[in-house]
Amino acid sequence: MSDLLWTEVKSFFDSELMGGLPDVHVPDTSIADWQAFLDLIRSSRWNWECREGDAVVELPSAETVFARAADAELVSIRVWPTLEVLAIFRPWASDGSSIDFDVDLTELQGQERLDVFCRFLTTIGRELGKPVLMSPEADWEHPVLGFDPTTDRVVLLAEPWGTA
Repeated sequence: MSDLLWTEVKSFFDSELMGGLPDVHVPDTSIADWQAFLDLIRSSRWNWECREGDAVVELPSAETVFARAADAELVSIRVWPTLEVLAIFRPWASDGSSIDFDVDLTELQGQERLDVFCRFLTTIGRELGKPVLMSPEADWEHPVLGFDPTTDRVVLLAEPWGTA
């Protein structure tokens, strides 16, 4: 059974309403959480690619990522939970205090893709034992849905727009 029904949440996947690319993040993380996440990427069946600037590189350890000089090329980690869905992770916070990523809402249309997204959030959340939250772009204070580790599923955190 699906965590969420497309007909109930499709407004959260409308790029005009969500402001382009929504922000997805795992709050209150540490470098150890980042390492657990990087280990999950390595052990998963997901396709992935790590870039430092424009160069494709091996997936580094979390310690290496966060020990980089402030003026070093940016690291991005592209993860495809399926061939049609891409998540781009960027270790922005110098202390590893959150795991942040973007998804393209045009790739998450319909029940099947929503289910892929929910499984992806659940896998990350279970591995870390933490919530994984999706918010409108640049509005982390108001998540609309996310993986809840206490219920072990993706749940609504706001009323879908246009349904009230």
